[in-house]
Amino acid sequence: MKFLDRNDPFFRKTWVRVVSVALPAVWGLVEFYLQNAFWGLLFGALAAYAAYELFLRAKD
Repeated sequence: MKFLDRNDPFFRKTWVRVVSVALPAVWGLVEFYLQNAFWGLLFGALAAYAAYELFLRAKD
């Protein structure tokens, strides 16, 4: 079982995948704005991982 499975019915709709990437990305920017570099990097990395898994990786 994968952490983010693009074949899961929950991620079938494009807007759900976009929100799943945008939410941690925006929160990472908020953390950087509040000068919390660790949390900003953590949420930025999570957003990058979600973008890769949900949009860039080849379909199974």
